[in-house]
Amino acid sequence: MVGAASVLLFYLASHVGFVYSHFTSNLQRQITVLDPNRTLSGDTSSCPGYALSRFQNNEHGLTAHLSLSGKACNAFGLDINDLTIQVTYESQNRLHVNIFDADKTQFTIPTSVIPRPSPPTSSHTRTSDLVFNYDAHPFAFWITRRSAPHDTPLFDTRITSLPKASVPAPNPVQNNSTGLNSFALVFEDQYLQLTSALPKGANVYGLGEVVASSGFRRDVGTDGGVGTVQTLWARDAHDPVDENIYGSHPIYLEHRFDETTQTSASHGVFLLRHVNLRSDILLQTPPSSNVSLIEYRLLGGTLDFYFFSGPHPQAVIEQYGEVVGTPTWIPAWAFGFHLCRWGYPNISTTREQVQRMRAANIPLEVMWNDIDLYHAVRDFTTDPVSFPIDEVKALVDELTANHQHYIPIVDAAVAKQVNATDIYDPYTRGVELDVFIKNPDGSEYIGQVWPGYTVFPDWFANNTQEYWTQAFTNWSQSGVNFSGIWLDMNEASSFCDGSCGTGADLGNTSVPFFLPGTPGNLITDYPEGYDPTVSGPSGNITVNGTLTFGATNSSSSPSKRGLGAAKLKNANINAPPYAIHNGFGPLSIHTLATNATHQPGYIELDVHNMWGLMEEKATYNALAALHPGKRPFLISRSTFPSSGRWTGHWLGDNTSKWAYMYYSIQGVLQFQIFQIPMVGADTGGFEGNTDEELLNRWMQLSAFHPFYRNHNVKGAISQEPYVWDSVANASRTAIAARYALLPYWYTLFANVSTLGTPPVRALFWEFPNEPELFGIDRQFMIGCDILVTPVLTPNVSTVEGIFPGRGKTIWRDWWTHDVVKANSGMNTTLAAPLGHINVHIRDGSALLLHNKPGYTIEETRSGPYALLVSLSSSGSAFGTAYIDDGISFPPGPSTMVMIRAAPGNVVLSGQGSFKIEQELSKITVLGIQQKPSRVELNGKTVQGWQYLSAQDKLVVSSINANLNQHNTLSWT
Repeated sequence: MVGAASVLLFYLASHVGFVYSHFTSNLQRQITVLDPNRTLSGDTSSCPGYALSRFQNNEHGLTAHLSLSGKACNAFGLDINDLTIQVTYESQNRLHVNIFDADKTQFTIPTSVIPRPSPPTSSHTRTSDLVFNYDAHPFAFWITRRSAPHDTPLFDTRITSLPKASVPAPNPVQNNSTGLNSFALVFEDQYLQLTSALPKGANVYGLGEVVASSGFRRDVGTDGGVGTVQTLWARDAHDPVDENIYGSHPIYLEHRFDETTQTSASHGVFLLRHVNLRSDILLQTPPSSNVSLIEYRLLGGTLDFYFFSGPHPQAVIEQYGEVVGTPTWIPAWAFGFHLCRWGYPNISTTREQVQRMRAANIPLEVMWNDIDLYHAVRDFTTDPVSFPIDEVKALVDELTANHQHYIPIVDAAVAKQVNATDIYDPYTRGVELDVFIKNPDGSEYIGQVWPGYTVFPDWFANNTQEYWTQAFTNWSQSGVNFSGIWLDMNEASSFCDGSCGTGADLGNTSVPFFLPGTPGNLITDYPEGYDPTVSGPSGNITVNGTLTFGATNSSSSPSKRGLGAAKLKNANINAPPYAIHNGFGPLSIHTLATNATHQPGYIELDVHNMWGLMEEKATYNALAALHPGKRPFLISRSTFPSSGRWTGHWLGDNTSKWAYMYYSIQGVLQFQIFQIPMVGADTGGFEGNTDEELLNRWMQLSAFHPFYRNHNVKGAISQEPYVWDSVANASRTAIAARYALLPYWYTLFANVSTLGTPPVRALFWEFPNEPELFGIDRQFMIGCDILVTPVLTPNVSTVEGIFPGRGKTIWRDWWTHDVVKANSGMNTTLAAPLGHINVHIRDGSALLLHNKPGYTIEETRSGPYALLVSLSSSGSAFGTAYIDDGISFPPGPSTMVMIRAAPGNVVLSGQGSFKIEQELSKITVLGIQQKPSRVELNGKTVQGWQYLSAQDKLVVSSINANLNQHNTLSWT
């Protein structure tokens, strides 16, 4: 049995190791068992480190040789004697440090998966803001800023800079797998380790994907924290807290504040070539230490670092985008509201959602179907009874006629043909083209997912792109004329251990658990915080005027894990040599076995984390071929560095609890760093039953996140926004604001696609010198102008929020235009009745808006524009609006509208070749402290204007200005 062979391979890998023979590339590895009598110490304390020699300078940096400084320690593999270090000053703000084995036998990510930046064309060695420093023996390096050579290094591997190594893990768990035995450089065939000092209590952000109990700012083990173990191993798990989940992103941003100068600077660190491999990244502060640290523990690969100088937080993210690529262009329609659930059982129910949303006048842009759509739960099919293809086509045609859109799901696994009479072209065609992953013996690797036994596309195979494009083309031409695609289960997920279908009864299409909503897995729990023994069976927000949430102590946030808690007791996690902290324990649980084989000989152990990225790229290419000239739109679960070039992301299978609404903010902010900005949560929660109050608040919050979709699980109560009147009202209000802001959103996404500038921002990214903002993750900003302060707890009618600027910034209410009387540098209490979300406009902003938000994005974009200007105390403001047709790919003609305000006037000027058909019908200027006596537009007196002294507001209506021309509004 192949499954038994997998277990044997795990044992051999952990106890005797692998040696890899190099063929035509360093990815093509032959696995040979080493001496079974070899003993690994499992202890890095005796590792000797390395010494540097044969140093050579060049125009762009340096190259040197590293040799083992003493007797090999063979802690978790065989020490590699000879290494090479290459240091390249790639630009003024990017430094590349690559440490690799001299024989180049270790695994590295091929450039076909992630292209590298072009080599520098001029020398930056004497001008770069970053400086590489080193000690030769023992070898260590540290990175400083050229402008501040004596400041604390940005990255520092010197033993003298690190705390004293301690064997016990410095946290309450006392798990030696997270002990700090040694800080020497370790470079073995199956284990790499490198440690850098951090300032004590460093402000570290990124490293994911994760739902972090500490919030957006990562726990480094100070201020009562226990530190962090961030494991990078893509995993299908329902959003557990502090464990590895769907994506792998080893990029962090650190933000440092100088108490003396009251200024700050950010930098970034990205470790590229190990991300394909299983690894742990530790953030920790040992007891009595005056520094914190970050430690990388990799099972193979190389140490390939990119350092980004910033110094502004957003500049770090932009510089990361220069390495992995900036995000894809998003079609305008994708910013609309999306609706889905697992549990629309047929086409009639799906159509009913479209009709009921229209009847409730709640804008619906995109209708989705989950796996209910499929015949026998098979990709690229429709069920002939519940989703007849002619009726699916009719619904899609109706949506298209109404300027709406349709997105179906595509799961990672392809159903295995049951027998010769089983006609399923996606499988038989895949066999013909030889595109499926195999076992080591060359037979098909057969896992188990929703349709039963399944195979998995091999993205390294020569014909897979052809196969994938053909499958989408056939599906679309059959009548499923989708506008975009939803990629799920692409970690890749499999419900069994190993190639469980080899030799099995292929006719058994059941899955090894009860589906949600079926007997054995009914979702009957009341919503969070509701106790029917106290409040009765209704599940309402109030009963007889009394709030029902928290009538008992049934509500609780997910528990916070200490270091090492993900390690299952007595589990074999390829153990030893080193057991990473995979939440499922053994690496092959709920995914492909590590010995599954890809062409041309790669193994799953090496390429596991890349599966989702490669599927995203292939799907993007398929949609570009199917819909030439139009922007492909994808939403995917598993992501990897550079995924944003192809896809957006939803935050996975969350839960209908208040804590997860809060967690969605840190998730959105994480993915801005990862250059995957089109991101959002399952609004209302996926798992479990939501309630009216939670959904009300969540529908309003998500309206201010980039990707906006309501989605829940089969068997749970319905949570469409029309179900409760209060939710319907809140949704209409929030969606109207979202659609009004579409030109602003669209401009932000044009900027991220061209420059990498993040659309959604942590408060300190805009106000980097205010330390009180460094830990804020219950508020966020859209661009530089919009501040959002949602309600994230039940049973309240107010919310606390901080207003950045320390009294020097004027904040005005989005809804009323009133100036906020905010406390400087501390929280201000804001009214927040149910159905209201606090949104504020920063002074100095000029926002081009849609004046009449419609039911669809097309209807909205077809209407007139409005301009909202919020003057600073000096009477100035600035803004831009990028306008094009919203769909063409590559982007075609465009116009950038520049908006500048000075005391007494606002000037609009368009630059570009796109003709803007819609007129500017209204201008509102906030902050004019005296009523004007005269208002002119382009030198002509305007009669229809209004001044409201309570908001210092000038409103000029019915002006019908041509945005293709220069326009000046003036007042005296």
